[in-house]
Amino acid sequence: MAGSAEVLPINIEDEMRSSYLDYAMSVIIGRAIPDVRDGLKPAHRRILYAMYREGLLANKRFSKCAGVVGEVLKKYHPHGDAAVYDTLVRMAQEWNMRYPLIEGQGNFGSVDGDSAAAYRYTECRLTKLAEELLADLDKETVDFIPNFDNSTTEPVVLPTKVPNLILNGSDGIAVGMATKIPPHNLREIADAIIALVKKPELTVKELMKFIPAPDFPTGAFIHGRKGIEEAYSTGKGIIQMRAKALVEPIARGDREQIVVTEIPFQVNKARLIERIAELIQEGKIEGAADLRDESDRDGMRIVVELKRGTIAGVVLNQLYKHTAMQSTFGVIMLAIVNQQPKVLTLREILQNFIDHRREVVTRRTRYELAQAEARAHILAGLKIAIEHIDDVIALIKKAKAPEEAKAGLMKKYELSAIQAQAVLDMRLQRLTGLEREKIVTEYAEMQKLIKQFKTILADEKLVYNIIVEETTALRQQFGDERRTQIQEATGELSVEDLIQEEDMVVTVSHRGYIKRNPISIYRAQRRGGHGKIGMSTGEEDFVENLFVASTHSYVLVFKSDQYAVG
Repeated sequence: MAGSAEVLPINIEDEMRSSYLDYAMSVIIGRAIPDVRDGLKPAHRRILYAMYREGLLANKRFSKCAGVVGEVLKKYHPHGDAAVYDTLVRMAQEWNMRYPLIEGQGNFGSVDGDSAAAYRYTECRLTKLAEELLADLDKETVDFIPNFDNSTTEPVVLPTKVPNLILNGSDGIAVGMATKIPPHNLREIADAIIALVKKPELTVKELMKFIPAPDFPTGAFIHGRKGIEEAYSTGKGIIQMRAKALVEPIARGDREQIVVTEIPFQVNKARLIERIAELIQEGKIEGAADLRDESDRDGMRIVVELKRGTIAGVVLNQLYKHTAMQSTFGVIMLAIVNQQPKVLTLREILQNFIDHRREVVTRRTRYELAQAEARAHILAGLKIAIEHIDDVIALIKKAKAPEEAKAGLMKKYELSAIQAQAVLDMRLQRLTGLEREKIVTEYAEMQKLIKQFKTILADEKLVYNIIVEETTALRQQFGDERRTQIQEATGELSVEDLIQEEDMVVTVSHRGYIKRNPISIYRAQRRGGHGKIGMSTGEEDFVENLFVASTHSYVLVFKSDQYAVG
């Protein structure tokens, strides 16, 4: 049939396989996995870029989050507004980000899992650290691509001075793979980068002298080093985290209380307290008299008040065993490298960042060289005009039109079109002696800069020196003390760790019934007393054995044909 479309037979299995793989790669590259260079997913990058273009810098006033979300949706990220706002909110939460990239004003949620207020009520702006991710963006340091409707462009990656991937970490689930990178301390990362630039053959073990472990925004403890070493050397590992708890005496009476001041990363405080309350009610945690949340704006404080005679260490071990006060962080250091997902070691993450910085510094230097040469070219024309100022003025006065004056200048003084136009645009005040000296001085400075830029581009060592200088400056400006402390592993909690040690009386009847009682219930019988019955027995049964033992002692029980004892 003339004009009809051609129908091609396609195997449904092949089509499904191809379509699914395309979809999976789209999610991996374009949504869920961060780029190894700037440590950002597309949504995060677009939000920061939109705020930068809107001028929402750290020294400017706050602006409504609704406006930011609208700008991102309009120009860069054609998805749901809730997804964009949730992403923006997370970048402002101090308990989620080791170094927040957005400064929020208003209700941005809490560590209890409370959600942020609607975006029409909250305001935001970039932090100073976030500005370092966007520094030199307008100096042709990175490539730009068209946005979704070709109305504008957006950067493929940010020219960041900040090693954001390893600094703030990342968390994402794609199709068939996931990433979970813990945050780290800026000072330690900066020291490791500087060391790796100066000595590229450093091993992971040597880098761990600078970066001993992750540094979580909520502090707490990392329990043991084995998981850290595995994660840094292979890209995968399990890190055990523990809450920071202190045992304090209670002012009234001879009792104690356990005070939790820091909890593991990504643990919901409200749910943790609910779980502790459930365990106390169920009797799985014995010895707790009261549970309170005394947290305020000065810090976290969860109080577990203990009964008299209760050993705090045992209750604390029970809390570690049965609640999120002891949690694990499963590290998967997966990132996009050259448009492909790859599991990376600590050294590979740092090296990829150094390579990115080398390219950015090189491209920035080329741009600055071109700008300096362009400015020097104009200054050279102005310098020639000043040296022949009287003749230049006379030539311009004789010309009937600007085009004629421009052509005359180009012909007589061998100026380019740009130089001639600059002479025509020159204000009369530039003819004063002081202004003429400024032109000569600026021309000499431009010549020095041109020489300096060419020297840098000709020697890669100088490029690496710039990387070291900028990283050192970043460390000095934004570095802070480590929050998460490292504890040596003490092994798995045993049954004995969960039981308070005390003496008890064990009674065994003739027929094989066994009972234990705390020794504290036995007391000296006074005159006229009836005594304490340790065990009630049935007819034709009597107590055959009675002995004292510790709650940490083991009792062996044997079964005979006559009686079943269990």
